[in-house]
Amino acid sequence: MVNLTIVGRVRDGLALAQGPRYINQVNDNFSFYKQQAEFILKEISRGALAPSKMTIRVDHNSFHYLMENGICFITLSDSSYPRKLAFHYLQDLQKEFQKFDSDLVDKITRPYSFVKFDSIIGNIRKQYFDTRTQANLAKMIVNRGQDLSIIIEHMSQIVERKRHSETSERIYTSPEPKSSIWGSPLLEDIALKWTPITIIFVGFADIALKWTPITIIIVGFAVLFWANLALKEDFII
Repeated sequence: MVNLTIVGRVRDGLALAQGPRYINQVNDNFSFYKQQAEFILKEISRGALAPSKMTIRVDHNSFHYLMENGICFITLSDSSYPRKLAFHYLQDLQKEFQKFDSDLVDKITRPYSFVKFDSIIGNIRKQYFDTRTQANLAKMIVNRGQDLSIIIEHMSQIVERKRHSETSERIYTSPEPKSSIWGSPLLEDIALKWTPITIIFVGFADIALKWTPITIIIVGFAVLFWANLALKEDFII
């Protein structure tokens, strides 16, 4: 059966409304699936999940989502619940949602504050509770192969892609490490204040590095010459 429903805005991933709580399990389990639905909405918002319809397997349940006119409708059902019926449920939600003023929907800024739609979700959900009703059986018989074109993924695949994407972003956006000494603001300030002297110093240093072998030879000859003179003077004295 349909256990959880969330309606959200695609452009910013804001959850607008949610249906009544139907998961007959502990609170932590309900919170987990709700967080999973919000995660799917965020991934749709950032373009990581492009198809307008998709089924996502998680544990023994399935998320189904439908995107239409910038609004995403997500529901969680048991894996045994007919997939075609789940998408009929989402389509009925979409038809009811489009009756509201789009400007009103765009002005919503707080999560789950579109409470007017919560009761509508509850009423439509009641129609899909029993899969054996004549109306629901008729929906499943019509166009039996229609749901075969809907992509099916596992939540673990989506989470892994998300992790890989975040790792790649950190690699490409991380700045090059600067020297802890020469990159300090204090030394940069000193360099700006003493620019002429800094330029002269750097110039001499650059010349010395380029002419190091010749400089060593010249200094060596000078030392030998001075030592030779000193020995001669000592000998004369």
